[in-house]
Amino acid sequence: MSSPPSSGVLSTPAPLVTPQRAEAIAREHYGLKTQAVALIGERDSNFRLTAEDGREFLLKIVNPAEDPDITDFQTQALLHVADRSPDLPVPRVVRTLAGEAYFALQEPACPPRLTRLLTYLPGTPLAKLERSPSLRRNLGAGLARLDLALAGFAHAGSPSDLLWDLTHAPRLRPLTRHIEDDERRALVTSVLDRLETRTLPRTARLRAQVIHNDFNPSNILVGPDAAGSLDRLAGIIDFGDMVHAPLVNEIGVAASYHIGEGVDFLEPVKQFVAGYHAVLPLQDDEIDCLFDLIAGRMTLTAIITAWRSTLEPDNRDYILRNAGRAWAGLAAARSLAPAEAADEFRLHLSKDRVS
Repeated sequence: MSSPPSSGVLSTPAPLVTPQRAEAIAREHYGLKTQAVALIGERDSNFRLTAEDGREFLLKIVNPAEDPDITDFQTQALLHVADRSPDLPVPRVVRTLAGEAYFALQEPACPPRLTRLLTYLPGTPLAKLERSPSLRRNLGAGLARLDLALAGFAHAGSPSDLLWDLTHAPRLRPLTRHIEDDERRALVTSVLDRLETRTLPRTARLRAQVIHNDFNPSNILVGPDAAGSLDRLAGIIDFGDMVHAPLVNEIGVAASYHIGEGVDFLEPVKQFVAGYHAVLPLQDDEIDCLFDLIAGRMTLTAIITAWRSTLEPDNRDYILRNAGRAWAGLAAARSLAPAEAADEFRLHLSKDRVS
């Protein structure tokens, strides 16, 4: 049995940084006089900065356990997207007074921590909204635009052992012991079995590129369209889980957060996938694998959050924010075979193309 991927960043608490220190960093390195508010994060020290002229920024002080190559990977990807798709709503890298995209922060009694400043995107988090069919479709289209912008980007710092990488999902078997309920543990184990024997060998032969890999409701900002409806993708944030992987993993991850309820639980997913497919068409083999990857992402969420909540009980509510939806989705997904789901996707996409 393989061991789980490295989890040093997730299990290493970030050293405390005060808002006052964040304001000093912005002043010293960026020439900005700001007010700082600390933001909740899983592994880094993050601050929302508001400048005197009303501009807003995100100051990210990276966890000291993170490989510097990964920080550079994420930063260069943002610069690449800004160059390839200037109108795509993603954070922009703000350079220091010295012209650097990031720098090493030296604090007393702490290891150096890479630090960068990004523009802060306005919008309402998707997690706070009801989702209409048009919004789901627009979100799918927006993610496809991001993947088109990331196409061709390569960097040696892409992590090979990211916990949240579906490619390595079977390695998380040892962590299932943190799921106390026997039935639930059996459920996620069956998904891991299917991924290992059926799906991952197939996705390994499919097209691959750098993907966002975390298009979840907390990382999506929504704004009003021309008519005032909250149907427009206003921001894609948090590129901390990017990885080079099969492209279909991207849709599997994102679509897992749109699982509905009842007998029509797959309908919201179809709407999201149709939006993606209209901009960046899925290949036939990718459609075959999609349902297993959706279940796989929900399984990762269930396993990793169960484990991490034991490590950080004080941060339990934040860590488990998506676990309930994942368990509900896994329970619903048991009623449909992957081949049946693939047929439903194909039928919906064919009708969508005609319309």
